[in-house]
Amino acid sequence: MKKVLKITIITTAVLLVFPLISHAQCKAFAKKICKEELSPYTHDGNYHAAILTEGEEAELYKTFYSDQDYRISICGSGNLPDVEFKIMDASKNVLYNNRNSNYSGIWDFKLESSQQLKIMVKIPAGDASEEPTSGCVAIMFGFKVK
Repeated sequence: MKKVLKITIITTAVLLVFPLISHAQCKAFAKKICKEELSPYTHDGNYHAAILTEGEEAELYKTFYSDQDYRISICGSGNLPDVEFKIMDASKNVLYNNRNSNYSGIWDFKLESSQQLKIMVKIPAGDASEEPTSGCVAIMFGFKVK
């Protein structure tokens, strides 16, 4: 009975720790690789990164202020296909879709009025006959210091 309890505790611990390790590795990827793509913009200090699988999407809401130059940088680990992202306003108007820009990972912009924008990131579905690929995707924000 004690042996079964011990195995259960060890298994539970491993299952709880593994996602934390994966998230930490993804955040390290964002810090080491993706942050560099913001240059010459100043990083806002936040790291938004998650592990996504082909066919999955994630969204993030962020407030941007008027008359400020911004850069959004999206990068995915090398094993992923091109990462698609689009930016929408509160009325669901698409302000930018990188699919129309050869899947560029960067968008520089300035808003006339402060507003909250929705950033949607998607890993296009791969070939149905193959195992879907997973990898880290990071969304980074930068601004120009005036």
